[in-house]
Amino acid sequence: MIFSIIVPVFNEEKTILKVLNELKKVEFTKFQKEIIVIDDGSTDATRKLLDENKDLYTSLFFNEKNMGKGSAVRLGLKNARGDYIVFQDADLEYDPNDLLKFEKVFLKFNADGVLGSRFTYDKYTRSHSVLNKIGNYILTFIFNILYNTTFTDIYSCYFAFDRKLINYGNLKINGFAQHAEILTNIIKNGSKFYEVPINYNGRNIAEGKKIRFYHFFPVLLQIFIGKFK
Repeated sequence: MIFSIIVPVFNEEKTILKVLNELKKVEFTKFQKEIIVIDDGSTDATRKLLDENKDLYTSLFFNEKNMGKGSAVRLGLKNARGDYIVFQDADLEYDPNDLLKFEKVFLKFNADGVLGSRFTYDKYTRSHSVLNKIGNYILTFIFNILYNTTFTDIYSCYFAFDRKLINYGNLKINGFAQHAEILTNIIKNGSKFYEVPINYNGRNIAEGKKIRFYHFFPVLLQIFIGKFK
């Protein structure tokens, strides 16, 4: 079985090689690892660094201009060979070693999807914006009611799932709300979902964090659209 790790990246010259080196060190017990990098039109040195370090990934694709994370994700899904998929942000907020926990759950329970929780964390989680946490709590609470789930952190980047539960061609959103678009599709198409504790070293805006408070509203809208469409 193949585990595809899709890495969308935009202007992450400071961290992209660190992330890829950490991913390269991850050794699954049963899964074959595939690392797919999508450069979403970076204007810094990211593309040059990727071209010079081809040993750190399986395949590399480009958007010639910045199209949004959702577009990069679709390009990654289109080219992924994996039985299971996970997304890895290129900013080192998430620890690639936690991916081993996902493999264990897939193998033990034949899960449809596994979500990593930053709030029932493993060894550490960095204190971050209280507004982000409140927003995430509200989104998670509403999601759990609508979809009859018991997650603690639906907007964790670390969501791994069975590839056959999603058709990338049906995904439309380019912005941060695409995570909700994918999550709602997977939940509706599957039945066995788990959550595992993960470590989190979140950035703040000064350090390059891209998500903002106003992203809450399109995400909330997409949660309702996904439920009732």
